[in-house]
Amino acid sequence: MSEKKESLFSKKNRKLLKDPLNDNNPVTTQVLGICSALAITVQLKPAIVMALSVLVVLSVANVVVSLMRNLIPSRIRIIVQLVVIATLVILVDQVLKAFVYDVSKELSVFVGLIITNCIIMGRLEAFALGNKPWKSFLDGLGNAFGYGWILIAVAFFRELLGAGTLFGYPVLEKLGLYEMGYENNGMMILPPMALVTVGIIIWIQRMKNRDLIES
Repeated sequence: MSEKKESLFSKKNRKLLKDPLNDNNPVTTQVLGICSALAITVQLKPAIVMALSVLVVLSVANVVVSLMRNLIPSRIRIIVQLVVIATLVILVDQVLKAFVYDVSKELSVFVGLIITNCIIMGRLEAFALGNKPWKSFLDGLGNAFGYGWILIAVAFFRELLGAGTLFGYPVLEKLGLYEMGYENNGMMILPPMALVTVGIIIWIQRMKNRDLIES
């Protein structure tokens, strides 16, 4: 029993979860998935919902493609991957419309654009097609978490500094910062500031890890 646990959560398997969170982050290191970071990070709530949506699609798609990897002819593998992703995205979209309709309206077409998210296609092509389902599942989780925390961090600062709220709650007003003269920074809700915020995160990450600068 202990051997089974060790094989499932070995050092190599744990690395699949940890690496995308920092050193091999899909957004800050591989510079993938930037579009959604620009588009849906004005508020924290839609960013979290988008992060969870990508988490479900990527982890499940990785497992499905991994299970089918020996059955998919090489010449149609991209088409099969797109069909798998599109099916999962449609399911996620319907769930969002059923349970969080307001957020679904805010995300609008961006849920559908998960189909063309280069992070998902990249992991299916580079990892799931060549690895077993468990490793593919961990790889999907790791990359989804790596993508998600960047999205949430950007949305946190944009909503807090741009509107003074978090999840719509007036945080800065309750802290009395407006009485001290603070004013909301309207630039933070503009798309370019999402790119600037991501850039700052990349700068901090590379200052902490000099190997990323050299690479």
